[in-house]
Amino acid sequence: MTKQSESSEVIETLKPVPDQNFNWDNAGRDNDSYSESERSAMEAMYGKTLSDVIEHQIVDGIIMAITAKDVIINIGFKSDGMVALSEFRYNPDLKVGDKAEVYVESQEDQNGQLVLSHKKARAMQSWDKIIKAYETGEVIQGYVKCRTKGGLIVDVFGIEAFLPGSQIDVKPIRDYDVFVNKTMEFKVVKINHEFKNVVVSHKILIEEELEAQKAEIISKLEKGQVLEGLVKNITSYGVFMDLGGVDGLLHITDISWGRIGHPQEVLQLDQKINVVILDFDEQKKRIALGLKQLTPHPWDSLDPNLKAGDKVKGKIVVLADYGAFLEIAPGVEGLIHVSEMSWSQHLRSPQDFFKAGDEVEAVILTIDRQERKMSLGVKQLTPDPWNSIKDKYPVGTKFNAVVKNYTNFGVFVELEDGVDGLIHISDLSWSKKIKHPSELVKVGDPIEAIVLDVDVENRRLSLGHKQLEENPWDVYETVFTLDSVHPGTVLKLTDKGAIIGLPYGIEGFAPSRHLAKKDGTTAKPDESLDFKVIEFSKENKKIIVSHTATFETLSAETKTDVKTSRKEEAKSTKKAIKKIKDSMEKSTLGDIGALSALKSNMDPSGETKAE
Repeated sequence: MTKQSESSEVIETLKPVPDQNFNWDNAGRDNDSYSESERSAMEAMYGKTLSDVIEHQIVDGIIMAITAKDVIINIGFKSDGMVALSEFRYNPDLKVGDKAEVYVESQEDQNGQLVLSHKKARAMQSWDKIIKAYETGEVIQGYVKCRTKGGLIVDVFGIEAFLPGSQIDVKPIRDYDVFVNKTMEFKVVKINHEFKNVVVSHKILIEEELEAQKAEIISKLEKGQVLEGLVKNITSYGVFMDLGGVDGLLHITDISWGRIGHPQEVLQLDQKINVVILDFDEQKKRIALGLKQLTPHPWDSLDPNLKAGDKVKGKIVVLADYGAFLEIAPGVEGLIHVSEMSWSQHLRSPQDFFKAGDEVEAVILTIDRQERKMSLGVKQLTPDPWNSIKDKYPVGTKFNAVVKNYTNFGVFVELEDGVDGLIHISDLSWSKKIKHPSELVKVGDPIEAIVLDVDVENRRLSLGHKQLEENPWDVYETVFTLDSVHPGTVLKLTDKGAIIGLPYGIEGFAPSRHLAKKDGTTAKPDESLDFKVIEFSKENKKIIVSHTATFETLSAETKTDVKTSRKEEAKSTKKAIKKIKDSMEKSTLGDIGALSALKSNMDPSGETKAE
């Protein structure tokens, strides 16, 4: 390339100032107007204007010109040096007259050219600069060279630094390539001295700027102030609004006077709306916003003539354990307590009556406009069945019902909607000892019952199940008379005695001292012996027997008579015993028909009548 072509590529250069005393008439002539001494003096003066340049040293230079490929730099040497323009790509604002540090690689190459390197000069001093920038928090410039896994590689002072993707901007960045070949400002956030690794951040500069903006905006905020905001993000619990450099939260409960399931039902992303400042915290930089507060409260526009006793219609919006909320107008709700859903005293779950979205009619029970509260009732729309309960279900009424629930003390059945009754556990069976109603019935099972008592004032119905049949203990009372002897089997030994199986499927109890046999031994389980009734209680359904008493008080003749009498009794009542046992296996009540027949065949002394 010729000197002429090189000069044509010069983009910008320093223009020398012409000497006004220069003699243009003598320019280019062979005659020399300087004497030898003058020439020597001038050469000495010129030599003083040049600096001594030492190779492999960093010196400061001034940019004299910028071409399409190179930068011409004057370091005060007899000739200027050239540096590739690519070494200054980190600085797009480079211009003639700027100072630049360069590294002197050679005073003169084979072409007589001064060889300089700006990149090496930066690299040799870059580590110290980076450490200083890290310690002082100085903002530095860097050139984004390329993309790498998880971020970008940035040229900072000639050193490759890492810019993580999360530190590029405050907003998530999807395309990193748009930042390649750009010069940006950074702060050094991390240095690894051992591996000479540097991590920089551009995001921190944006955050600092935003924090300054937030502080300025928040300092001017006032409660009740109305601002225009942009919907920035929507979550299940609220909406984040951009108020022009600072964010605020519009909670879901402050969007509408009425209930909404999700903010998306009302608002959309990038929508501009006016909001009012409800509260803010300057230290935490939190701002609470409201939207519904910009419109009058629905209670203020509620019909002023609405009063207790009036009927209203609405939609079930919320179901709770204690009741349901009925919205009669947007933002106006009343509570239907579970006790006001049915005339029944046996409370159930609100979910048994309603589901969200149901259209319901109700009666206003109380209304408080000042507190903006309203209580409603549904059962008041139908007559109270307890007003005519004695006429519909007098004592002795028998009916079929369904088990609705049971507790440790009894079974609840529903006679009709709003009318429940209780069958106490003691009224379930005459003969079976029931520890819990679940042993006999399950929820949803049909059951027969009879009305035992009606308490209108306390809205209680006492029912019975066993009363549907005759009390078998009336028959047992005539069979197991005092001092009567019956065959029995030792079923189970206890600490205090033994459970004895007696005729007709009934059980008695023999105390330990009454288990002694005539030979001095004690009765054992599964052993069959004679037992005498020594105590009988119909009220407590208890029979106490003794084997010992059978041989201590009876003579041999009496024993023979007792055995003969027992055989005759067994013969005459064999059929009745079989019926009783069968009915006891099939039903918890027992079939007492056989016992009733047996009772009618017995004389007052307890002996069976002859057939």
